[in-house]
Amino acid sequence: MNFCVIGAGRAGAIHARNLSKRIRSTRLVALCDRDEEGMHRLGEEVGVSACVADYREAVARPDVDAVVIATPTFLHCEIAVAAAEHGKHVFLEKPMAVTVEECRQILAAVQRAGVKLQIGFMRRFDDGFRHAKEMIASGELGRVMKIKSTGRGPGLPSPWMFDLKKSNGIIAEVNSHDLDSLRWFTGSEPVRAYAEAANFKCPDARSGHPDFYDNILAVFRLADGTLGEVDGTCPCHYGYDARVEILCEKGLLLLGHVAERTATKVMIDGTVVGRAVKSWRNLFKDAYLAEMEHFVGCIERGEEPAVSGHDGLKAVEMVLAANESLRTRGPVDMK
Repeated sequence: MNFCVIGAGRAGAIHARNLSKRIRSTRLVALCDRDEEGMHRLGEEVGVSACVADYREAVARPDVDAVVIATPTFLHCEIAVAAAEHGKHVFLEKPMAVTVEECRQILAAVQRAGVKLQIGFMRRFDDGFRHAKEMIASGELGRVMKIKSTGRGPGLPSPWMFDLKKSNGIIAEVNSHDLDSLRWFTGSEPVRAYAEAANFKCPDARSGHPDFYDNILAVFRLADGTLGEVDGTCPCHYGYDARVEILCEKGLLLLGHVAERTATKVMIDGTVVGRAVKSWRNLFKDAYLAEMEHFVGCIERGEEPAVSGHDGLKAVEMVLAANESLRTRGPVDMK
């Protein structure tokens, strides 16, 4: 199965390496990015000489069966729709799009074309997250009462993210995984949202984009009564921090750890020495591979991916509800 990766940045590079080196039934035949220097550098690494700057040329290639879209969010809709119209299967990184209408356009395009669509919520393919899902489903811990999902990124947001019309802020760019986890673990839909946010560490954004925030707390009530909280920060600088607490009637599930290694050194003078996880690329390395293997398998077997466009759309709805709460300074009822 021949792939083209559109967007040769950090996430695109992960997918390119997996498709070219780690999945036997796939071949990476092309790369696409406006940053031609970075694209050619990645092409040399993964052995791909076909590098194009225009996504229209990429999706029209007859030797491409499927595309991976890992571009900035505001480009997702036009590229995904064009790919589907050319009969290409679409793996689309999160967030699915900027607006619900854009999500619906993507869904309509893939349905018309009869191609597969999978959203890049790779945490659903992480062993720890899957095990937690199984324990919840077994009923041994009783019903879920509260979920707190923390997602904090170490580095500065890209300047284009300052414009909420293009990015929807860090709750979309960083915390889409956390929003999806609330729905996935409970099997329930959000009905109300409330959020508070602030810009503490990005002074460059304040003059041109006063609504930009680098810290957010968002609370959701789900239809089954579960309370969910999403804690987002970017940049936090100390490392990549992805943790989840799931409080059930009969116990507690804890996922993730700040420390890179399970061993922590405590010195005789009381000093505690450890190292924080520095990158999501390392923490979820196996999950990225597993989600792409799942996507390829669904295409080969003619099955629908477990992470659907509907899941992507629902996460966007949660993002927009949280941002509307910030704008109105009050709770927002969701349909």
